[in-house]
Amino acid sequence: MRQGPASNRPLLFQFGKGQLMRLNRLAPLVLLAAPLAFGQKKEVIELQRDVALLQDQVRTLQRAIDEKMAALTVLMEQSLDRINKSNTAVAVLESGLRDRMSQQERGLTGPIANVGTKVDQMAEEFRFVKESIADLNSRMSKLQAQLTDVKNAVTTLPTPAAPPPGTVPQAGANTPPPGMSADTLYKDALRDYQSGKFDIAMAEFSDYLRYYGSTDLAANAQYYVGMIYYNREDWDAARTNFDLVLEKYPENNKTQDAQYMKGMALLKGGQRTAAAQEFRELIAKSPAGELSQKARAELKKMGLSAAAPAPVRRKK
Repeated sequence: MRQGPASNRPLLFQFGKGQLMRLNRLAPLVLLAAPLAFGQKKEVIELQRDVALLQDQVRTLQRAIDEKMAALTVLMEQSLDRINKSNTAVAVLESGLRDRMSQQERGLTGPIANVGTKVDQMAEEFRFVKESIADLNSRMSKLQAQLTDVKNAVTTLPTPAAPPPGTVPQAGANTPPPGMSADTLYKDALRDYQSGKFDIAMAEFSDYLRYYGSTDLAANAQYYVGMIYYNREDWDAARTNFDLVLEKYPENNKTQDAQYMKGMALLKGGQRTAAAQEFRELIAKSPAGELSQKARAELKKMGLSAAAPAPVRRKK
């Protein structure tokens, strides 16, 4: 295949004149761009190296953070485990303390109750002893005065004439048996009453009232007879004997006790109105007395006031 004449020319001659001029203009730009491209490539390489270094540092830092977080997690788990164990130990200790306190409370309740009962019994016995001593002192003073009067009377009386032979003085119907004395009989009766031997005490107090019903301790004997019936829950008999104390011996050291116990016997027997009347009379006689305080407490339990109810006015 034959080529034309133009194909045998060098490539440079194949461009036109204008094209050659453009190439001449671009040549300096190409020469100037070559160093710039080389500089930019160097910066890119350095930047890539810095980025790689930063990435390596970030990975190292991340590993350190992960390790520290793992160690912190282990510490937190250990702390939580210790806290749970401590809570369990505290709960066990608290439960043990509660059990011990409950056992000690149960162990102390019985002895404390027994001590309280014994203290009450001793207080009651002391009250009886105190009353007996007071009564005995009073009787001794009166006996001393009576002995003085008798001594004075004997010195002034003329000598009585001898009784006719063969006559025997007649004893009264209430003459005590030989060897019996009022003081011994009362002490025996009071001792048997305090020790719970109510049947024996009843017989002894009854004998005392039969033979020594006019003495100073007769009111006490009558009162304790009422108390024996009260302890037997014989409310009517108890009320009757407390009434005898108030009627036969109106002013004695057992007057207030008898009136209070009469009210209690009436209350136990279902006679609320009569019981309230006795309590109010006792309060009116001795507002500040110990038995009056008890009477107020009983009225409060009954839902009543200590004052007597006002009379209802009739409508005209």
